[in-house]
Amino acid sequence: MKSAARTLLCALALTACGRSSTYDVVIENGRVVDGTGNPWMYGDVGIRGDRIVAVTPRGALHDSSARQRIDARGHVVAPGFIDIQNHSWDNVLWKDGRIPSMVTQGVTSVILGEATTPAPSNDRLEELEEISKMDTIRARLQRSFRGEHGFGNWLDAIGRHPNSVNAGSYLGAATVRAYAVGQSAAPPTPAQLDTMRVVVRNAMRDGAFGLSSALIYPPGSYAGTAELIEMAKAMAPYHGAYITHMRSEGDSLFEAMDEAFRIAREGGVQLDIYHLKTASRRNWSKAAAMVAKIDSARAAGLDVGATMYPYPYSGNNLGACLPNWASENGKLFANLRDSTIRARILREMTDSTGDALCQLEGPTNYVVADLRKPENAKYEGKRLDEIAAEMKIPWAEAVVALMLSEGRDPSKINFSMSEDNVRMQIQRPWVVIGTDAGGYDPDSTTRMVHPRAYGTYPRILGRYVREEKLLTLEDAVRRMTGAVAARLGLRNRGLVREGMYADVVVFDDATIIDLSTPEKPHQLSRGVEQLFVNGVQVVRDGRHTGATPGRVLRRR
Repeated sequence: MKSAARTLLCALALTACGRSSTYDVVIENGRVVDGTGNPWMYGDVGIRGDRIVAVTPRGALHDSSARQRIDARGHVVAPGFIDIQNHSWDNVLWKDGRIPSMVTQGVTSVILGEATTPAPSNDRLEELEEISKMDTIRARLQRSFRGEHGFGNWLDAIGRHPNSVNAGSYLGAATVRAYAVGQSAAPPTPAQLDTMRVVVRNAMRDGAFGLSSALIYPPGSYAGTAELIEMAKAMAPYHGAYITHMRSEGDSLFEAMDEAFRIAREGGVQLDIYHLKTASRRNWSKAAAMVAKIDSARAAGLDVGATMYPYPYSGNNLGACLPNWASENGKLFANLRDSTIRARILREMTDSTGDALCQLEGPTNYVVADLRKPENAKYEGKRLDEIAAEMKIPWAEAVVALMLSEGRDPSKINFSMSEDNVRMQIQRPWVVIGTDAGGYDPDSTTRMVHPRAYGTYPRILGRYVREEKLLTLEDAVRRMTGAVAARLGLRNRGLVREGMYADVVVFDDATIIDLSTPEKPHQLSRGVEQLFVNGVQVVRDGRHTGATPGRVLRRR
């Protein structure tokens, strides 16, 4: 009888009876939400080395030998969250790779690459990256990203750096263009287009997840549809995805969607749309049609999905208030200093009949952040209209004055989205979650940042799952893990399943919530209790352990 029971137990544990029952970590008694969308089950998870080696019914690993045992009773055990749109560039390459704001919300992997990547590098790309302003160590790294395998060299450098999370990247389309064309708005010549194709192919061989564009920011905005199609075609044999911050999220939203659909269709690739939204109040009514347009494209056979963050406000830079032409050939600040050209820029910034910049929402809807000069500290976190009033100049002139004073392009938070639209869109089954943020350490950062850097995933689980019940627990976890891994082509992460890398989060679904706000952003979220990356504990009882077991990720 005992032998039969043991045989049944081994079968349930999905392990051979002869295999060693010694584990490095056993997480037991939790509700396992495996990342597929399947209903939770009570279970135990066994980790050996960097892999999940056992997923069993509750109690099946109770008598096994384990170096560490975690009682997850009353908690959820899930795959670590994969952030498909992350901006922790410096953290994972040469600064502090612990990024507490990310790991304490359950993130185990970050995917970089929106629009621009620091590799592959050449003279033109280094001009765009402003290598002359870089720290010596960072500049040395930048120069090492040259050559046929420049993109791979960058990933290798990330892999050598001590990081608490795994990291991979798309190839930035703006980087490809700058590498071949520079910062000119001119279309590429046939020879330059050939260079762009080669750059794309090399980066895909080196492990890029696909091609990423941001078509509202120069120099990426100078790219035409035809050249983006050619880049997508070069990527297609490697099964990468085209992911895009579309050319418009406002007045020309539908035209921008048509362009993205065309690039994916003619390029023969999968399409993902970054941070799906309708921007500015007069475009909020387009959200339902936007969603229907994606549903229709999918019904017609186009593989299209989208990412979202769960906030009714976005973030970018003050430079987004300026016309794109002002940045051509890298001459933005020279143009701002030229009184004649500056007058034209200011005129277009406030022209209500021209391209939508910041004039549609008006200065009351923008909060300025990340000001670094001491003389500008008094403006940090204030609305643009308040700053203009203190300066006693119009708001557009205040934008230019701050940029010239800082000698750089500071950040802003845009209160231009609809919470009702966020709720509606986030329920679509083809939406996955990404922060669109970098990582921070609240103990060493004081400047204002978007709360999504600290609270994206706990906000989904606390607000939209527990409080508003817009999503089930299982579906929310799927959108953060298994569904993201599937879009990325990551076959060995994103699920709690035997053989997968041991990226595992344990959280309290009764208490998990975001605490970060626009007014007080540097507040760690609550509810993530334990976090393992490649089998190593990075968060223990809600606190960072200091461990840095992260690895570089490549699309195979």
